[in-house]
Amino acid sequence: MEKASHLSVIVDLSPTQWHLSAQPSNPYPLSIQSFLSQLLAFLNTHVAAKHENTLAVYGALPGKSVLLYSSSDPAPENAPASDANAFTPFKLVDATVVDRIMQEFEAVSEAEEEAPCSLVSALAKALCYINRITHPSTSAGPEDPNELPDPRILILSVSPDLSSSYIPIMNCIFSAQKLKVTIDVCKVYGPETVFLQQAAHLTEGSYIHLERRDALLQYLVMSFLAPPSVRGVLAVPRQERIDFRAACFCHKNIVDIGFVCSVCLSIFCQPVPVCSTCRTKFPIKTLQRLNASRPPGPPRQATPQTSPAKPSTNGHRGFGPELNGRP
Repeated sequence: MEKASHLSVIVDLSPTQWHLSAQPSNPYPLSIQSFLSQLLAFLNTHVAAKHENTLAVYGALPGKSVLLYSSSDPAPENAPASDANAFTPFKLVDATVVDRIMQEFEAVSEAEEEAPCSLVSALAKALCYINRITHPSTSAGPEDPNELPDPRILILSVSPDLSSSYIPIMNCIFSAQKLKVTIDVCKVYGPETVFLQQAAHLTEGSYIHLERRDALLQYLVMSFLAPPSVRGVLAVPRQERIDFRAACFCHKNIVDIGFVCSVCLSIFCQPVPVCSTCRTKFPIKTLQRLNASRPPGPPRQATPQTSPAKPSTNGHRGFGPELNGRP
């Protein structure tokens, strides 16, 4: 670990999902209080690994994302007083992160319907922050590449996939690839996330779905503490199966089989005569060929009937008398 490491942590702070995570009916219930205590221990471990390591913590809240802590920002005015029995950077991280999270939770209105968490917004802010620290201003003179931090992002997710965020999150993935930023994902609660699996795979990161949520700190330290420069000599766990499904541009649904525009590469769940993105018109023969190549839907189950259906008088066959307006 000769080179300094920068870690940007994105915490999913959905009140509804954390309430469900803490239910005693779960195999391994995990409350937000227990989660924060283990997360802060992991953050302190990263800070203590090397003096030059930097840290940024983002909160993905319903409808917005905020920067909870940044090691490059000056200490706040209400910073905790120095204590001879506590390491000052540890105490500053703990107090700042917890206070900001409590303030944001108090600001969330319970009367309104909870908006989706702005996970993509937090990811975009983390990438902008990394771009700023890895590409400093040229007015200060050339920087030594060995002195620039090795950046990575860790996402702690509890919310399911949001199909409308497919395009923004793919743009973030492409930006992370260009900046050579590794995106790690720890799925703390909820079903598997298709888009975050792709983000970890395409940036050579790790995706882990917790089996024992009471051992969160062990997962974090063993899987996500080592920087990318050290992972070449470590057996870092990776996902065995990756879901490469995409969301269609027309209905924002995650599809198994899609139809791609040959001009702008937009994805649709069914053949369309005109692309809604680039307005390209497709020939009728192409639409007929695509419709013919679509896989057949699931077979319909025949409904039992006590008597055969009577032919209708309005020219349509196969409907019973109750559908033809007769008692």
